[in-house]
Amino acid sequence: MNPKQVFVSVLVFGVAGLLFFMYLQVWIEEHHAGRVDKRREQKITSVTREKIQKPTINQNPKFHMPEDPKENFLLNSKRPTRVLTKTNHSQGESQALSKTTASPTIRMTEKHRRTNTLPKKFGEMSWPLAIHPLNKSLVRDDKWKKTDLTQEMRRSFLQEFCKKYGGMSHFQSRLFHVVSRIYVEDKHKILYCEVPKAGCSNWKRILMVLSGLAPSTYNISHDAVHYGKYLKTLDSFDLRGIYTRLNTYTKAVFIRDPMERLVSAFRDKFEHPNSYYHPIFGKAIIKKYRPNACEESLNNGSGVKFKEFVHYLLDSHRPVGMDIHWEKVSKLCYPCLINYDFVGKFETLEEDANYFLQLIGAPKELKFPNFKDRHSSDERTNAQVVRQYLKDLTRTERQLIYDFYYLDYLMFNYTIPFL
Repeated sequence: MNPKQVFVSVLVFGVAGLLFFMYLQVWIEEHHAGRVDKRREQKITSVTREKIQKPTINQNPKFHMPEDPKENFLLNSKRPTRVLTKTNHSQGESQALSKTTASPTIRMTEKHRRTNTLPKKFGEMSWPLAIHPLNKSLVRDDKWKKTDLTQEMRRSFLQEFCKKYGGMSHFQSRLFHVVSRIYVEDKHKILYCEVPKAGCSNWKRILMVLSGLAPSTYNISHDAVHYGKYLKTLDSFDLRGIYTRLNTYTKAVFIRDPMERLVSAFRDKFEHPNSYYHPIFGKAIIKKYRPNACEESLNNGSGVKFKEFVHYLLDSHRPVGMDIHWEKVSKLCYPCLINYDFVGKFETLEEDANYFLQLIGAPKELKFPNFKDRHSSDERTNAQVVRQYLKDLTRTERQLIYDFYYLDYLMFNYTIPFL
C-alpha cells in the first residue's frame, strides 16, 4: 500500500469515527432530555390534577354568589337551590353514553398541553392580562347600582375561579385562534367575544352602530350581521395590535346557561329548514345514530331528533366536528387567559347590555335591541322549554351533558341543574 492510499484510509476512518462520535453524543443528550421532560410532565400533571380536583371536592361555600333569582332557569321552583359542592363528575368528551371518573377540566388541560404554543417572542409577554377596574365616570344616574354590584361579583368570581384552577392561566393554543372570536370596535375601544345563542346577533348590530356603519340596530339584517364582514375580529391585527388592544380596550363577554344555550341552538339549526346544518350535520348524525334510517332522511339530513343530537355531542368520535353554536364558552372566549372587564348574562341581557353602553360612553339614544333575530313566531327558549327537551333523555344522558359543559357551569357560577 503506497503512502497515498494509507493517507486516504486514515482520513476516511477518521471522518467515520468523528461522525459516529457526534451521533453518539446527540443520542445521549436527547435520551437524557427525554427522561427529564417525561419526569417534568409527570410532575406537572400530578400538580395540576391536585389543584383541579381539590376545589371540586372541597369547594368553599362562599365561592357561590347568588344573583337574581330568575337565573335559576333549569330548576323546579319547588325544589331548593343547589350549589357546586361535593360532586363526582364524569368525563365530558367520552364515548357516547359511557361514563368515566376523570374530570373534564383535567382532560382539557392535558389535551391543551400537547397543542402548539405561542411564538416565543410573544409568549414572553405578560399573561394572563391583568383585570382593570371599570371606568364608571360616564354612568349618568344611580339606577345602575344593583347592576354594578352584580357585575363586580361576577368579575370577582371568575377571577377567583381562574386563580384556583391551576394550569388554566398559561397559553396553550395559538394566539390567533384564542382571539378569533373577539370582535373589535376601535372608536369606543371595545372588544366583544362572540358566544352564539347568547344575544350575539344584536351585539354585532350594536357594534356596527357604534362604529358608524349603520344608523340604527333595527335597519341591519341577519345576513348583514353574520355574512357582511363589516366588523373586524382581533385576529386580523398583527401581534402588537392584538396585545395593545387586549391591554387597553374594554373587554366584554356575554354568556348563557349551557343547557338552555344547547337547546336554543338545536331548535334554531335543526327544527327549521337550513341549507348548511341539515346536509352537513344532519345527514351525518342520522346516518350514525338512527338505526334503519329511511333514504329520504339520509339524503336531506332533516328531522334530526334532540336525542340523536345529544348522542353526537357526547361522542368523542363524532362523525362531524364541533360548531360554535354549541361549543363551550371556555373554548370560544378563553376567560382564564383573557380577563374580561365585563361579564354579562343572557338571563339579564338588556339590563347588562344597557349598563355596558353607559360605561363605554355610547350615544344616549342607543339601546340594546330586544327583538328576536330569527324565527320570531317561535317561543323563546326558556327553562320550561328546556325541561320538555330533557324529558326525552335518560338521567345518564342529562348528566353527561352537564359533564360536557362542566367548566362553563363552574366558571360562570351557574346553578347545577336537577338532572
